[in-house]
Amino acid sequence: MRKSIFILAVIVVIVSALGILFFATGMYGRFFPPRAPENRHPRLVIPTEAFGAGRDSGPAERLAWEENINPKLPLDEGEIVVLVFNQDVGHDFGEEQIVAYRRPAEIEGPVYITCIRYDERSREYRRLWNASTEAVQSGTVSIISMDLVGDRNNCILVTGMNNQSEHTMTVFRHSPQLAPEEAYIKIAELRIDGSIIVQETVRSLAYQQGITNGESFAIAAYGHDSASANILDQVENIYVFNPSSEQYVLNRVTKIPGSQVEQRRLRELLSGVPGVFEEFINDLWYYVSPQGTLDLRQYVYFDPSQKEIIFFGDETQQIFTWQRSTPTRYGLYITSQNISISTLRRFVDIELESLDSIRLRVAEDVRLKITVSAPWDGSYKRARLLTANEKESNLRPVVDAVYDSPWGRLHFHDTGEYSIVTAGAARTGNYVFFNVNGNELLELRPEQERNSERTGSQDETIFSSRMTFRIGNTGRNSLTLTRVRLGTSGLQELHEGLVILNPVEN
Repeated sequence: MRKSIFILAVIVVIVSALGILFFATGMYGRFFPPRAPENRHPRLVIPTEAFGAGRDSGPAERLAWEENINPKLPLDEGEIVVLVFNQDVGHDFGEEQIVAYRRPAEIEGPVYITCIRYDERSREYRRLWNASTEAVQSGTVSIISMDLVGDRNNCILVTGMNNQSEHTMTVFRHSPQLAPEEAYIKIAELRIDGSIIVQETVRSLAYQQGITNGESFAIAAYGHDSASANILDQVENIYVFNPSSEQYVLNRVTKIPGSQVEQRRLRELLSGVPGVFEEFINDLWYYVSPQGTLDLRQYVYFDPSQKEIIFFGDETQQIFTWQRSTPTRYGLYITSQNISISTLRRFVDIELESLDSIRLRVAEDVRLKITVSAPWDGSYKRARLLTANEKESNLRPVVDAVYDSPWGRLHFHDTGEYSIVTAGAARTGNYVFFNVNGNELLELRPEQERNSERTGSQDETIFSSRMTFRIGNTGRNSLTLTRVRLGTSGLQELHEGLVILNPVEN
């Protein structure tokens, strides 16, 4: 018994001695290194102004902002996050984050960007550099990264609008030769009352294989021709990269004549009054091919009342929530978000070409693949506009008539609204008559907010979304409606029962 106790005591002494030696010689720190100090992010409270200059924000917009705002390092006091861009900008396998922010104390101050990077030595995130941009309106800011110069060093492109409703672009070029605190230099600061795009071209195979550098991309800025009396006349300013000064400089200016249309109506549409241009584009617009023909396989539908934009092309329909719009000199700049993929935002720059056509320039959000020459770019014509032959028909954009239908009494108002009354209940919405390939069509657009309050009706599901009908005559001014779908291959029958509208005699 005593021998066992003695052996146990010897073992305890040996283990204790080894433990003291383990801590004293620093072996503990080698096997269990100290954990890096954890950066605890404070709860972010985003003021209303950050969502669009005092405008109310919907749930979709707030969701997009909450997903964007996640900086690796808290910003300083008095700085509000606008947008966060995560990517290995320098191609050095380092984790970098570009954060756009603003300072509310500067009421009309610019949007700034800063770079946050993980430091391997200190094992914590560091804020490396800060710079100002030409953008002011935080809700319009977008950030992309691309090899703009062609030297395999990515540039950061910050686009947005200022308080004069001008489009801006600020370009920062990555320079590996500089210290991390000064790794980016500003090579372009552009602002114009039209639009700014990057003219991306296909680079050589040698560039794709990493053998040689590629050609620099030019930047095109479109603005008002101050020397012309026509509002729609523009000038195209082309900026190219100058290797000597390492700056983008003006290379050439080209005049672009606009359509000669009634100037008074143009001034009304381009007055900047909220809601005027939105009401003008409230319709279905078909893509115009380079040959000048309508392409029924691609169209865009703007619905400002429901805050929706529908893109249809390549047999795919994409629905975006219309988040905010900003008037520009030539039209409207819209920020939208996909209703299914909250991380997908789309910026739509709309310019008025004439009283029957618009031009779109569409840019995707920074967190997805950027396509500079987007397939949605181009001219569009209003679907309900009538040709010379179609104007001879009895089809009118709006009517004032009352019909009896299987749904109830249907009243078309000359304001573009309709109402269906049955069993003491009423459904309301907007309607539009238009013509496609000689087919007279009617589209009913129910008011979702009002109609969703009614339940118990057999036809409730019928009027839960917009419907399109082909119109046919059955005699004595009666109309026959056939439900159809407007798709890439034209009109598609849904093989539902006919709906007969009988006019109500006054």
